[in-house]
Amino acid sequence: MTISEVSKEYNLTPDTLRYYEKIGILSNVSRSKSGIRDYDETVCKRIEFVKCMRDAGVEIEALIEYMLLFEKGKSTAKRRKEILEEQRIKLLEKQQKINASLEKLDYKIKLYNEIVSGKKKDFTEVI
Repeated sequence: MTISEVSKEYNLTPDTLRYYEKIGILSNVSRSKSGIRDYDETVCKRIEFVKCMRDAGVEIEALIEYMLLFEKGKSTAKRRKEILEEQRIKLLEKQQKINASLEKLDYKIKLYNEIVSGKKKDFTEVI
């Protein structure tokens, strides 16, 4: 696949794909005789993984380390697992913060529903 096709397939800009290649997240991207990037199935699977992790909020530094270790093979499996566990903990902490924010939003929306419907006359709780 060309960079344009991959960009559309994974909803990433060509600049992002080039950046991932530059910083080592994507390696082994082959090129045609004319120098055009040719993303094979293996690289596309890596893009899927990286996109999933980035969409979830996994830090770019962690992904760089993870992918560089991945290139070194099985001997790095323990450290790669540790990276994933560390990122999981961070994501769970973010999730708790998001859940707290959602609860606050739900409460505020409920107050505004009461105001709009005329059920609530006291506006002291509304910011």
